[in-house]
Amino acid sequence: MKKFVFFTITAFLFVTILSFTPGPAMAGKEKPVLLKVPIAFPTKLPGLGSTIKWVSERIGTASGGSVKMKVYEPKKLVAPFEILSAVSKGKVNAGYSTAGYWRGKLPAAAIFSAIPFGPEAGEYLAWLWYGNGMKLYQQMYDDAGYNVKVLLCGIIAPETSGWFKKPITSADQLDGMRMRFFGLGGAAMNKLGVQTSLLPSGEIFPALEKKAIDATEFSMPAIDKLLGFHKIAKYNYFPGWHQQATTFELLINKDTWNGMSDRQRMVIEMMCYAGTADCFAYTEAIQGSVIRENAEKRGVKNMYWSDDMLNVFRGAWDELREEQYKKDAFFAKVWDDFSAFHENYAFWSSLGFLPRPKPPK
Repeated sequence: MKKFVFFTITAFLFVTILSFTPGPAMAGKEKPVLLKVPIAFPTKLPGLGSTIKWVSERIGTASGGSVKMKVYEPKKLVAPFEILSAVSKGKVNAGYSTAGYWRGKLPAAAIFSAIPFGPEAGEYLAWLWYGNGMKLYQQMYDDAGYNVKVLLCGIIAPETSGWFKKPITSADQLDGMRMRFFGLGGAAMNKLGVQTSLLPSGEIFPALEKKAIDATEFSMPAIDKLLGFHKIAKYNYFPGWHQQATTFELLINKDTWNGMSDRQRMVIEMMCYAGTADCFAYTEAIQGSVIRENAEKRGVKNMYWSDDMLNVFRGAWDELREEQYKKDAFFAKVWDDFSAFHENYAFWSSLGFLPRPKPPK
């Protein structure tokens, strides 16, 4: 049902976009906009970088040429961790990333990108689009003085929760381990003695190869395959307790955004809705075959965390969340809002869906 809704939305949105495509007279009244978009993830990575490329290839036609987008690979225009600042200051007029990268400056940002033991894609989108999620998301940037308009423009389903060189059967094995880990999940791993670092995608394999890190998580199996982690670490752990869903943001400088016509802004918004649906469907479609090939052709052991280990991770997350809640007022505000939404959503999720089958052996 969830996937059907996504495909239905995609079809509807394209019809909507085309219905707003102007004739020459309307287009002539608008000032053409070129969005120059540095991105945090290479476009070769499915979902992470491919989505904004997909949007850029269609937005010109959808807008009748009034809005165009040029995508710049990581570090070609702006370094990944500098995108928010660059867009806010007007060094570039747009950028594409994930909000979890700004957690050091904005503690609540991580809630808008991935939540440990948190919502799957359907619930996440429901809160963001039909709860108060996007309103709070924008408020976070506004209150912190960032001159940006934020649009949700991509979402993927669960990631794997780590590539290790040997099986992990107890929390004691994690103590002292050096590991690349993202967002709130990484901060939870710190509670278990893991020394985490947030490396960009292109730096992870060299770090593993040179033994600067002992293990890593990054993304979904089809994405991780392209980065070659299986060549060094053969134990790939599931489920992705730290990221049951991960979102991606299109940031547009507010001066640029406010200078557009209503129709131009609508086209961009509609393209991001459509891009989000495509991102989810595409990345869902390609994982199963990669997991099987990893086991059959690449010598990977697909592992599933024991209940005991999942409880350890959950305990670390609970402890971290309570600390963040007490430390940052806006984090607390966002968490309270999401929690209220989640409590109500649980009446639906606990009754509406079939139990998942056990992982194949």
